[in-house]
Amino acid sequence: MSIEKYCGIIPAFYACYDDNGEISGERTESLTRHLLQKGVKGLYVGGSSGECIYQSVADRKKTLEHVMKAAEGNLTVIAHVACNNTEDSCKLAAHAESLGVDAIAAIPPIYFHLPEYAIAEYWNDISAAAPNTDFVIYNIPQLAGVALTMPLFRKMRENPRVSAVKNSSMPVQDIQMFKMEGGKDFVVFNGPDEQLVSGLAMGADGGIGGTYAVMPELYLKIQELMKAGKVSRATEIQYVVDEIIYKMCSCHGNLYAVMKEILKIREGLNLGGVRKPLPSLSEEDMPIVNRCAEMITEAITKFS
Repeated sequence: MSIEKYCGIIPAFYACYDDNGEISGERTESLTRHLLQKGVKGLYVGGSSGECIYQSVADRKKTLEHVMKAAEGNLTVIAHVACNNTEDSCKLAAHAESLGVDAIAAIPPIYFHLPEYAIAEYWNDISAAAPNTDFVIYNIPQLAGVALTMPLFRKMRENPRVSAVKNSSMPVQDIQMFKMEGGKDFVVFNGPDEQLVSGLAMGADGGIGGTYAVMPELYLKIQELMKAGKVSRATEIQYVVDEIIYKMCSCHGNLYAVMKEILKIREGLNLGGVRKPLPSLSEEDMPIVNRCAEMITEAITKFS
C-alpha cells in the first residue's frame, strides 16, 4: 500500500440535497469539483458530515456514485460504509469497491454495547465484502459509545486490508499509540479539527475533518506550515480556526446546516439543508452565520 495518497487534508463530504430534501446528484458533483479545485488531497464520503445515520442505503450509494463521477480519479476517496447492521454495511462496501474507491471505513455498531470480538467480526465482515480495498477503522468513542482499544486494534491488524485509523478521540496520545503499534506503513488520520496542529505534531499522516470543506484554505495552510516546521505560525491559524468553529457551534441550527449556508454565502454553492431530526437554521442564526462567513474570509486573506 502506498500511504502517500492518504497524506494530506481530506474534507468530510457534506450531504447535498435538492429543494425537496432528497439527494441531489448535481449538487454533489458541484461540491466535489469545488473541493478538487481548492487542492485538497481527497474526500471522506458518507460519514457523520454526510448525515449517514439518517440516510438509506440507496441515498448513500447515489452520493458516492456522483462523487466518483465528478472526482474523475483526481482525488483519494474514502467511503464510510457502516450501517447499524452488517448486511447493509456489506452492500455499501461492495458497491464502493465496484466504483473504485481507495478505501472503505466504518465506525463500530452503535446503541448495543457489543463485546470486542463481535465488533471485530462486524468490521472483518465489511472488509470481506470489499476484499481488494483498504479498510479504515473509524475511532470516535464520544459518539459511537465504544473506543478502539489496543487489544481490538491488534486483533484488527491481523486483517491485511486494515490500513489506517481515523482517530477522532480527543487525547492526542491515541495518535501516537496507533502510529507506534501500526508501524511506518500504517496511516493514522487526525480526526478532531480543533487539534490538527497537535495531531500532525504527534505523527498523524493527514487529517479528515468535518469543517475542512467550509474553509479548506486554512487547513491546507496549517499542513503546509507544519511540513515546513513553522509550528508557531500553524498554531496561530489553528487558534483562528477554533474560534470560527466555536462561533459556528453557537447557532441554534445544526453545524452542518451552518456550514452549508456559509458555502452558499461565500462560494455560491447551494447544498440544501439538513435532514431531520437535525435542526435547521433559524432566522436568529443568520447574524452568526454571516459573521462566521466574514471570519473565514478575513482569515484566508490574512494567512494566504
